[in-house]
Amino acid sequence: MEITVDGEAEPVTVKLGVWLSNTKSRRDKLIAEQLAALAALGVQWA
Repeated sequence: MEITVDGEAEPVTVKLGVWLSNTKSRRDKLIAEQLAALAALGVQWA
């Protein structure tokens, strides 16, 4: 998967499994808006 990152000239390749693992492991640092957006995408925390 490629995403556009502010400040980068080219899209950045992201491995979705790694991103999901990182997001889940850092969920205690996410703000309410980020958690709501992830929930809307159907991210399962358990």
